[in-house]
Amino acid sequence: MGSLNTENVLENSSAFGGVTNPLDPEEFRRQGHMIIDFLADYYRDVEKYPVRSQVEPGYLRKRLPETAPYNPESIETILQDVTTEIIPGLTHWQSPNYYAYFPSSGSVAGFLGEMLSTGFNVVGFNWMSSPAATELESIVMDWFGKMLNLPKSFLFSGSGGGVLQGTTCEAILCTLTAARDRKLNKIGREHIGRLVVYGSDQTHCALQKAAQIAGINPKNFRAVKTFKANSFGLAASTLREVILEDIEAGLIPLFVCPTVGTTSSTAVDPIGPICEVAKEFEMWVHVDAAYAGSACICPEFRHFIDGVEEADSFSLNAHKWFFTTLDCCCLWVKDPSALVTALSTNPEYLRNKATESRQVVDYKDWQIALSRRFRSMKLWMVLRSYGVTNLRNFLRSHVKMAKTFEGLIGMDRRFEITTPRTFAMVCFRLLPPTTIKVCDNGVHQNGNGVVALRDENEKLVLANKLNQVYLETVNATGSVYMTHAVVGGVYMIRFAVGSTLTEERHVIHAWKILQEHADLILGKFKEEDFSSW
Repeated sequence: MGSLNTENVLENSSAFGGVTNPLDPEEFRRQGHMIIDFLADYYRDVEKYPVRSQVEPGYLRKRLPETAPYNPESIETILQDVTTEIIPGLTHWQSPNYYAYFPSSGSVAGFLGEMLSTGFNVVGFNWMSSPAATELESIVMDWFGKMLNLPKSFLFSGSGGGVLQGTTCEAILCTLTAARDRKLNKIGREHIGRLVVYGSDQTHCALQKAAQIAGINPKNFRAVKTFKANSFGLAASTLREVILEDIEAGLIPLFVCPTVGTTSSTAVDPIGPICEVAKEFEMWVHVDAAYAGSACICPEFRHFIDGVEEADSFSLNAHKWFFTTLDCCCLWVKDPSALVTALSTNPEYLRNKATESRQVVDYKDWQIALSRRFRSMKLWMVLRSYGVTNLRNFLRSHVKMAKTFEGLIGMDRRFEITTPRTFAMVCFRLLPPTTIKVCDNGVHQNGNGVVALRDENEKLVLANKLNQVYLETVNATGSVYMTHAVVGGVYMIRFAVGSTLTEERHVIHAWKILQEHADLILGKFKEEDFSSW
């Protein structure tokens, strides 16, 4: 691998190996074919790699030169370094043995759409900058909205509209900013310190971050407590109680964000009842369905977003569970003018006849940044290449595999399901034995060093530690990768099915690994001093 060398600097066209144009069509064709072949081989072999990267922090700086090369290097050399230096540092999100976080499911159509988007490389901030980019986005968002059976009030064919953001974080920030300005325009901007934002203790941290950026007093962010009795969904009655307390204290309810498919356990907040509470206090309701919204194109899951007709905005991530590459967050709003009022700027250099005619959408006014990518190309490719029927069946296959895994867990008494499975994620934990060996500290010790656990709190603490060690042990094998959450004080393991390449055989393989390591970890649990773990 080359590096900066002041004694061997080439500053003429020959330094580019005879290629003086960085966008030479024939060289692009040659190298492009190589990249496609490289990636095709990668996906063919991806399940052979350790799912979670096994490298140590700082590994790559030790392997790469300290400076960039002065002289050009061939694509062959660069791809070789990708193989030897970069791939070891990847966690393989597209591996069929990846069950962590939420899926980042890809597809041939999604990848090729990304290539077209990147290849055209348009900057579609307004209609004039590339009419097709704007108009395709509007059409695709109406297509997707109809697949979800969203109310017409969310579609361009009605009085609303949709936009492709990068992530849910951006979608929430944009809608919260619109809600903030709409409220302050009524009550006066000096009252911003009285505005309150509500979610649950299961709501994604993106809401709190958006509130901070939007200038909401950190003391006025509410993470309303949820309970196991409601499967950790946000109860409208509890929300109302918290709101009334805030009003009594002279505060002003602004924004509430119910979630369909929380990150920790895929809990579902009841949209309809929450909207009823919000309507009473003139609050903006944004429905975050980042993970589970995609499943709602299936009729059997559509009821999870019942009540959305009363919300102000709704978003999901097509780059999670809809076979479209990162980044692609779909946001629909009932009142586009609220976004435009809060987010638009109109400098002289962007003035044009199309904008002034008010017959076009300028998406720069629906988002944080001015510049924007041609994201609709890849979503359009996915919708056209697979069609509604196949997309539904892809999603159903993942749910079916999750059900299979749930059944396997249920047949082994060493494990328990910790929260109800709603979509394609199973939350479970390994149960500790009823007795353990402890240190001879004169407190718990009996004749042979084995004692019964004293109370439920002690059982919970030890069970949580056991599962933490267990999960790390399993992930360290590289054969599978899962992540955890703590809900209601319980440390649980999340098994999220959703990789495009995952088949039932992979789920069975994961279960065998979990069983094998359960034997090992429970054996250590009984024989060793667990307090030292």
